[in-house]
Amino acid sequence: MTESHTEPTLTLHHLNDSRSQRILWLLEELGIPYNIKSYQRGPDGIAPQELAQIHPFGTAPIITDGEITLAESGAIVEYIIDKYGAGKAQPPESGKLDNLFYTHYSEGTLMPLLVNKLIFSIAPSKAPFFIRPLLRVVFGALQTKLIDPRLAIHSKYIETHLSKGQEWFAGGSEPTSADYMMSFALEAWANGYPAVLGGKTKEYVKRVHARPAYKRALEKGGEYSYAKDNF
Repeated sequence: MTESHTEPTLTLHHLNDSRSQRILWLLEELGIPYNIKSYQRGPDGIAPQELAQIHPFGTAPIITDGEITLAESGAIVEYIIDKYGAGKAQPPESGKLDNLFYTHYSEGTLMPLLVNKLIFSIAPSKAPFFIRPLLRVVFGALQTKLIDPRLAIHSKYIETHLSKGQEWFAGGSEPTSADYMMSFALEAWANGYPAVLGGKTKEYVKRVHARPAYKRALEKGGEYSYAKDNF
């Protein structure tokens, strides 16, 4: 949190092991004053009910800024950059289309695939024990036939983009909204299913993790399982 002579109006409602880590990274990169209110998942992995008192969705991230309460990572990232960026986190002219695409692609297309793969992986273990063997076969087939081929296509697409010799998705000298949005998806992917990811994509995740602002965000946010680089 950056020192300020006035009390910050911006508060991030932060849940451990969640998308709100990307917002912490953004805030630290911009160096703006903010408050953080932390929440912990329960033993079942579900967010606590206190978050639903801030926003009906009950998920993270959520920000409050004066009278404003805002959910959804993409909306939050764009709001913070627009209001507090002071010219930072802007793509070069040549990278504006890439920035627009990857900012929305992360949650619109890529994360649903990763979430489905996670659900298909854990669903059998949540069922009554006597039907688990059958469900493992069914969900395994769904992954093999529906999810994994799609993820292979997306992995190649991302790898090709990151092989253009640029550090960030929009091609500039600093992260933009595309990077803040893509970071969580690629961290989760690299730490959960790294085999299909290309070398440039893995290098990108490690480059994010090496940022001083990212490290400060980890110190502020606490427990975060996806900051590992052992993939």
